[in-house]
Amino acid sequence: MSRLELLVDRDGPLTRAAVLADGRLTDLHVDHADRPSLVGAIILGRVERIATGLNGAFVDLGNGLSGLLPAADVRRPILDDDSPQSRAHRHPQRPGAKPAPIGALLRTGQPVLVQVKADAVGAKGPSLTMDLTLPGRFLVHAPLGRDIAVSKRLGSGPERAALAHRIEQLATGAGWIVRAGAGQISDDLLAAESEALHLQWRAIRDDARAGCAPRLLHPGPDAPTRALIEQGAAAPAAILVDDPPPTGGIKIGEGPLLAGLRDWCGRHAPDLLPRLGAHRDAQHLFDLRDLDSAIAELLDVRVLLPLGGSLVIERTEALTVVDVNAGERGNPLEVNLDAAAEIARQLRLRNVGGIVVVDFVNMRSRGDAERLLAALSQAVESDPVQTQIYGMSKLGLVELTRARRGTPLAALLRP
Repeated sequence: MSRLELLVDRDGPLTRAAVLADGRLTDLHVDHADRPSLVGAIILGRVERIATGLNGAFVDLGNGLSGLLPAADVRRPILDDDSPQSRAHRHPQRPGAKPAPIGALLRTGQPVLVQVKADAVGAKGPSLTMDLTLPGRFLVHAPLGRDIAVSKRLGSGPERAALAHRIEQLATGAGWIVRAGAGQISDDLLAAESEALHLQWRAIRDDARAGCAPRLLHPGPDAPTRALIEQGAAAPAAILVDDPPPTGGIKIGEGPLLAGLRDWCGRHAPDLLPRLGAHRDAQHLFDLRDLDSAIAELLDVRVLLPLGGSLVIERTEALTVVDVNAGERGNPLEVNLDAAAEIARQLRLRNVGGIVVVDFVNMRSRGDAERLLAALSQAVESDPVQTQIYGMSKLGLVELTRARRGTPLAALLRP
């Protein structure tokens, strides 16, 4: 098994969290102080306008920002208790049913508790939902839900039902999604995370009832926290934090990055506290591990494959196009299999979202094409962002989609 490390630093306006497997960059999370992301934030908004043509409502989020809440994502207002009877009225729409008209669900001026699913893109505001979730490493709390859902990655055998029953006995409150890997986690850790997430929800709910709209109730997770959450049960062996020197040049106690991570781990991941430490070398951590050059390469159009050949990754207005070049290598299948693994890695590191079209090297055999699609499916399986492969077209192009999450890396790193 690979040795995982999480390295965290602050470089000017950028807070960076890099995950390395055996020294190689596999995940990168970046926050830009001047371009903050709202993904995951829970906001007490106010309905600004009913958009009948879109069957949705524009919600005032504060600070001059409004987002679209589709009728399919509307849930009834939070009631004053958490009883099963109360929760039973929170999901009036059956799965797959046609959403009710937005005018029958919301009215102008009504306060609504929403969560940001996707940041604003161009003139399009943030996408919103009332299906609130609070993610942890092993569990995701869906406090307005009633059921326990188990990740599809855990298969469909009796172990799945046994894990659901186990979480039902351990978890605090109702509404849980069990993440892949949770089955190998101790009861104590699962119960502790459940309690922390439920307490977090109760604080949000009480704050929503106490104040006026629009108002931010809970920010989305920052870059280091996102990195730990998305690693799930694959905990890093070491977490090193390189806090910038204070303005006066005299460092007393922990820096803000390390202190923030220590606080979060204390509440949500106590098992990680012994692995958390400060980088004390005079040379900057990302320089020492040659990460600055690795990150700079993620802005390049051309990516060299380890055994020869290359990828060309270009973003257009509508989609991302990836072209696979064999170079001097003679076996198309071998080139394509290498490319599939690197494409999955690049999409994840660059935070590419939307439609992706890949032009692999031409292959003669249908069996080779099926083997390639299976390899690509396996390569994207560990991606925490939903990625769907639609197969190969008659022109030999592989089509896939990757859900949009936050700002693409290129936009965050541009001057």
